[in-house]
Amino acid sequence: MKSPLAPGIQVVTSLSRDSWYRGFILFLTFLFYTAYHLSRKPISIVKSELHKNCSTVIRPVDLNITDNDTWCDWVPFDQDNYQTLFGVLDNSFLVAYAIGMFFSGIFGERLPLRYYLSVGMLLSGVFTCLFGLGYYWEIHSLWYYAFIQVMNGLMQTTGWPAVVACVGNWFGKGKRGFIMGVWNSHTSVGNILGSLIAGVFVSSAWGMSFIVPGIIIASTGILCFFFLVEKPEDVNCTPPQYHNVQEINETEPLLPNGNQSINRSISTETPEIVEDHSKAISFCGALRIPGVVEFSLCLMFAKLVSYTFLYWLPLYISNVAHFKAKEAGDMSTLFDVGGIVGGIMAGLVSDFTGGRASTCYVMLIAAAPMLFLYNYIGQKSLGITIGMLLVCGALVNGPYALITTAVSADLGTHESLRGNSRALSTVSAIIDGTGSIGAALGPLLAGLISPTGWNNVFYMLIAADVLACLLLSRLVYKEIKGWCGPRLRGFKEV
Repeated sequence: MKSPLAPGIQVVTSLSRDSWYRGFILFLTFLFYTAYHLSRKPISIVKSELHKNCSTVIRPVDLNITDNDTWCDWVPFDQDNYQTLFGVLDNSFLVAYAIGMFFSGIFGERLPLRYYLSVGMLLSGVFTCLFGLGYYWEIHSLWYYAFIQVMNGLMQTTGWPAVVACVGNWFGKGKRGFIMGVWNSHTSVGNILGSLIAGVFVSSAWGMSFIVPGIIIASTGILCFFFLVEKPEDVNCTPPQYHNVQEINETEPLLPNGNQSINRSISTETPEIVEDHSKAISFCGALRIPGVVEFSLCLMFAKLVSYTFLYWLPLYISNVAHFKAKEAGDMSTLFDVGGIVGGIMAGLVSDFTGGRASTCYVMLIAAAPMLFLYNYIGQKSLGITIGMLLVCGALVNGPYALITTAVSADLGTHESLRGNSRALSTVSAIIDGTGSIGAALGPLLAGLISPTGWNNVFYMLIAADVLACLLLSRLVYKEIKGWCGPRLRGFKEV
């Protein structure tokens, strides 16, 4: 009697060649963007080491000092305006990232994604390491660190449009919200790993908090060069069907109405795979795709909130809860853990309901009061802190994750493009580039407002959250009208 195959082998043999390649590409791109975010995180962890309360630090006996309050700080961040200087570093990166993103998508449509990503990760690793080497070279010039941040911001723009375009090339619209919700957890996983790696070295030699992540992202660039497959056609796999045949027939019949029977017979067949010779879409052409402007502006305010937490949460926890640098960094990772859950839930709900805008709207509405509560009761106890960070992370990062992944891919393969599949990178760049304007404004405003009190920072975040909701109002109304339309037509017929 023949023994049954082992369960693991049954799973392996049940998956098609196409499924294995899709899983492999999903894993690779997840790894790549995890490395991108991992290399961005150290600056937020190191801030509390560059400027800290020196009265609590044991002073070396042989050290001759003139200021007991700042002797252990890293020049030039030993000044009273250190928060403004931190804001300069944040915005050197984020403004360069926002500006570069609009051009990155255009390059991404016209250059091989494998080369584009590989070079981007290698150079990003170089500039991340150069920031950390400032510790060993004893560089105390603000302009050195600001320049490195600008160059790193430009290099980091190579990541998002390219990985979204690559995943969009391999996956169709069905279950896209869930797949990309899980996949987009790379953002939070990268933030968590970046915090933990930076936290290991922050108190002993903060330069290594940058050098180690820099080596990691450079290594993934080499991995990308050797293993990334841009399109299914490159390895003779079946490309995804972005819109089902029924949708195509409803918007553009294959034959006149007199030949409906022929239409039906054609619609049941698998559509022929046609090689894509379409031109890359223009910037203005991408803006004319329905929904691009609304989601881009919504993401600007959603990302303002998310990136303010990304860059300032460890310092906030350190100042308000009086945690040490490593402890504050470790605690801040809970916000990203919540973001993983929020991104997956947003994808699942939007797949089930078909309402991307409505899902974002509800989560943003719920986030506003939770931000208010976190500021007022979030530090009452350890349990409340953990719970509030998880909930706020889910509600803040859920819409952000959905817009930058499933929504970008939906719009980049919108039916109005008539099969032009070369819009993904440009659309992703426009949406994320506009969002990056908010990402630059958030930390900047936090740096300017925080000296007046953390309460005012949270009021700013709540206002941004509400504005993000308002910008989606037209799309939400349209989705609700679409859900209620068939019912209303049914009532009229009765």
